[in-house]
Amino acid sequence: MSVIEGKAYPLGLKNVDTDMIIAADWLKTISRSGLGVGAFEALRQDPDNVFDNPAYAGAPIVIAGDNFGCGSSREHAAWAMLDMGIRAVIAPSFSDIYSSNAFKNGILTVVLPQEAVDRLLEVAQTDPIHVDLDSQTVTTPFQDRFTFEIDPFRKQCLINGLDEIGLTLTSDAHIASYEKKVASERPWVSGEKSHESLAV
Repeated sequence: MSVIEGKAYPLGLKNVDTDMIIAADWLKTISRSGLGVGAFEALRQDPDNVFDNPAYAGAPIVIAGDNFGCGSSREHAAWAMLDMGIRAVIAPSFSDIYSSNAFKNGILTVVLPQEAVDRLLEVAQTDPIHVDLDSQTVTTPFQDRFTFEIDPFRKQCLINGLDEIGLTLTSDAHIASYEKKVASERPWVSGEKSHESLAV
């Protein structure tokens, strides 16, 4: 992930909790795929909802209000949004747990002041939004430019597409070297020698 550009769902609602993102009925699965159809199910009962509006079909960005992702710690909320094709959420603030789950699943959470969010909600009605993670900016075709902060570690993980397993694999050579050393120096730890062979 470096650049995310396209239409944005102008949601704008405050205090969107994880139950609103994906209802409890959908939590029986441990699969990450297929949850997009259940995302924002309650909101989609309204025929005029933004998620089913053809004008925003396939939008990779959501623009929301304060305290997005509050409520329970269910990781399914991030899974459902990712399954919808969402790659970034822009809001004045986020629940810490949701923000962490989003990051671990490759979704960028962008914190901007309410004034900037209001402007983006306006632009999203007609035009695309451009999010550049490298420069940490959100821009519009109308010369709007908003900068955001992000933890450097999270930034590099998102740019390089690294989740926790991916991060571990970047140290594969060091891990293999350590395991080889342990096998040589302490074979009883590594399992290289059986308990019987060590018995006196």
